[in-house]
Amino acid sequence: MEIKPLFVTKLYRAALVGVDNAALLKSCRVIAEDDEAGLSWSREHGYKGYTSYASLDDLPRRDPEFGALVKALDKHAAAFARELHLDLERRKLKLDSIWINVLEPNGVHTSHIHPHSVLSGTYYVDVPNNASALKLEDPRHAMMMAAPKRLDDAPENERTFVYIAPKAGEVLMWESFVRHEVPMNQARKSRVSVSFNYGW
Repeated sequence: MEIKPLFVTKLYRAALVGVDNAALLKSCRVIAEDDEAGLSWSREHGYKGYTSYASLDDLPRRDPEFGALVKALDKHAAAFARELHLDLERRKLKLDSIWINVLEPNGVHTSHIHPHSVLSGTYYVDVPNNASALKLEDPRHAMMMAAPKRLDDAPENERTFVYIAPKAGEVLMWESFVRHEVPMNQARKSRVSVSFNYGW
């Protein structure tokens, strides 16, 4: 008998070098205070905190700290693309969106994917104690039909949902078809991150 894994879904995790996390956190907080359009969008869409997702598309040009972050992210996105064996036809993946997330205590970010992208991810700027983990869903979940649930002690790579607790200064990346969410932030402080997409 032979059993071998097929269609593996990979998660990329790394600490970033060359990013001044304290300065980036300060920039995130200043922008979050000043971006009236982003604050208004967050209120209207029930996002407890702030996101620049729908209001700002110029963070790397607006603030040099984001320029440095993108420079570091570009290298990691290229490394992940190689690990995924993507045939980019001598082209490079290109960052096509980047935004700030300030998730206040008791805030959530419901399950979603990032269509029209190749890679998606998040850089974690400030992760207080008891802050939310990232919840990732097995891409096959929607097609399980009549399958029973997995055993509680199933290996991580066999589970339907996997929770990854990030650390400040880390980046997590996944292919954009992976459904993910941020469960309720149970910390007493806001959880600050910068999310992004790479296209081709």
